[in-house]
Amino acid sequence: MTGPVGGRLYVVATPIGNLDDITLRAIATLKAVPLIAAEDTRMSRRLLVRHAIATRMVSFHARNAERRVPELLEHLRTGADLALVTDAGTPGVSDPGEALVRAWAAEGGVVVPIPGASAVLAALVASGVGGPRWAFEGFLPRSGRTRRERLARIAADERGCVVYEAPGRVAATLEDLASACGPERPAAVCRELTKIHEEVVRGTLGALAASARDGGLTIRGEFALVIGEWRGAGVADGPAARHEGSAEDREALARAAVERLVSEGIARGDAARRIASETGIPRRRLYGAPPTEG
Repeated sequence: MTGPVGGRLYVVATPIGNLDDITLRAIATLKAVPLIAAEDTRMSRRLLVRHAIATRMVSFHARNAERRVPELLEHLRTGADLALVTDAGTPGVSDPGEALVRAWAAEGGVVVPIPGASAVLAALVASGVGGPRWAFEGFLPRSGRTRRERLARIAADERGCVVYEAPGRVAATLEDLASACGPERPAAVCRELTKIHEEVVRGTLGALAASARDGGLTIRGEFALVIGEWRGAGVADGPAARHEGSAEDREALARAAVERLVSEGIARGDAARRIASETGIPRRRLYGAPPTEG
């Protein structure tokens, strides 16, 4: 067997706000590598200056990825190490970087994660409603069937869930979540985590949606929305069974409930029969897997 080829690709988590939220290992790595690929070199330079890191940087973001990935791969092939950072958090998690990691791993290269600050985990622990089992959905689709289907899957899942949202869409997303998941489901709006104006507002989805609509929430900065775990007695009491939206939304929720049961090991036919009996939607409409996004 041959050993790993080329240099090491370090995937380095950086602070999500407070510049002191960086690990000693991350600082040492950024000082040791010959090159840093940064989403925005102007943003990253603030961090480097704060921690006396003089390493050379190049920009690497969604708009130049097609050109930059081959250049960075060639750098790694020569045996030189590379650190990958984004403006905040971990590259590849709702941020650029996945394509480079995938390409280098496919060549047999070594990928080294350097963990650190996480907006997802910060939101979960501050919310108090996420529960021990949870999902992360990143940014939701902006509109259309793919958005409705994603909302339906969140509603049918008993686990907590974290989504990111832009300030201009927070109110609309809270309204849609309240409609899909039920206005009584617990939630939290987490804003500007680790920054000066950090704020966590807890309540039900219905109350939070109303507060956002009426101007009771500050809609500025970066947001993570936490949908609390569903604490109903079972599937019959869950979102798929009690949803009162359109027929299309009810069917999307029921399909998502079927998929959840299948993921738990229940045969698809049995899962479809179970949800059909609880929702009144014909079993044959629920048996097939939902269409894929794309």
